[in-house]
Amino acid sequence: MSSPYPEAISLEQDHPSLALDEEVLNRLIRQVVEAEGASLLHVSVVLSDHDTVRRLNQSYLDHDYDTDVLSFSLRETDDDAKVEGEIYVDLDTAAERHEEFDTSFEREAYRYVVHGLLHLLGYDDATEEGQNTMRAKEDKYLSDLLPTDSTS
Repeated sequence: MSSPYPEAISLEQDHPSLALDEEVLNRLIRQVVEAEGASLLHVSVVLSDHDTVRRLNQSYLDHDYDTDVLSFSLRETDDDAKVEGEIYVDLDTAAERHEEFDTSFEREAYRYVVHGLLHLLGYDDATEEGQNTMRAKEDKYLSDLLPTDSTS
């Protein structure tokens, strides 16, 4: 059976002035999915702004506040070994907060992509233990692909 998607990864640069390297994004997404032992059906990543992500947060999660990343699973089953979903990244948040974490804008934004992807893989950060697990995985995957704090 063939996939209903023409590509396994769709990237949309939807921010008026900020962007990320699409080659790095593709490698990062594939690296995380492979390392987690999953298969990639389709993931759509939309790099956007406060307004878009907040509107989605209000509409779909009933949360009236800004957030760094939202992910929506599109899987019809609870099979965490298959990744199918959408990730919306708020590049404005990465631009505003990266210095707080002593990192570059790009690395902070890539962290949001990994975080959203981990949610699509079944990870949950509702508890402190879950937060710690996800943070450790984010750190590992970012270090594997971006050993220094740069995008090259």
